[in-house]
Amino acid sequence: MLKIRNVSKAFGDTRVLADINLEVKKSNIFGIAGPSGSGKSTLLRCIQKLERIDGGAIECEGKTAFMFQDFQLFPHMTVLRNLIYAPSLRNKSGASDCKKQAENILKTLGIASKIDAYPGTLSGGQKQRVALARSLMSNPDLLLCDEPTSGLDVSTRSDVVSLLKSVNERFRVTIIIASHDLDFLTNISDRIVLLKNGVIVVDINPQAEGAPIDLLKAYY
Repeated sequence: MLKIRNVSKAFGDTRVLADINLEVKKSNIFGIAGPSGSGKSTLLRCIQKLERIDGGAIECEGKTAFMFQDFQLFPHMTVLRNLIYAPSLRNKSGASDCKKQAENILKTLGIASKIDAYPGTLSGGQKQRVALARSLMSNPDLLLCDEPTSGLDVSTRSDVVSLLKSVNERFRVTIIIASHDLDFLTNISDRIVLLKNGVIVVDINPQAEGAPIDLLKAYY
């Protein structure tokens, strides 16, 4: 699904990623853990080609979509307009199809009643679902989520686990999540790598019997 080979990235004299090698299998939920400045968000942005790598190669099968940490919803547009704006630009003759797709996705994510609402009237959890719905409008094969629990309370964070697992199963989309929240990642991921100073220091399957979760915490 995704192959990353010897990828490096620097901003000026600051090395952010150093010879990263990863392979993500189709339909997996893959976690990238690490403290602030570890390189996890930069790696996501490189996969999405929002940042250009300095060395190595990234090979990805299919479409990718990116869900930003701050959601980046258009405040002057309704939920529906936020979802159909970009697809409508690509396919001006298929506006009605875009609307139907948006309605179906919002219903699946449990926020169909908010279709005519503006982002400023939504809770943090509702904004996240709208941002997720917008990402799914492109029918991605790979969904990249940057800090999806940031700014959410504990009860809402637990809902995110169920939400992303449901998206993974229903939409058959591979998900890569960058997060500093180890408990969240261990509850949702099929595999976790821990980045520190741009280097992978731990690589485990947290669902395996006897998985050394304490190793993640020790290196964090």
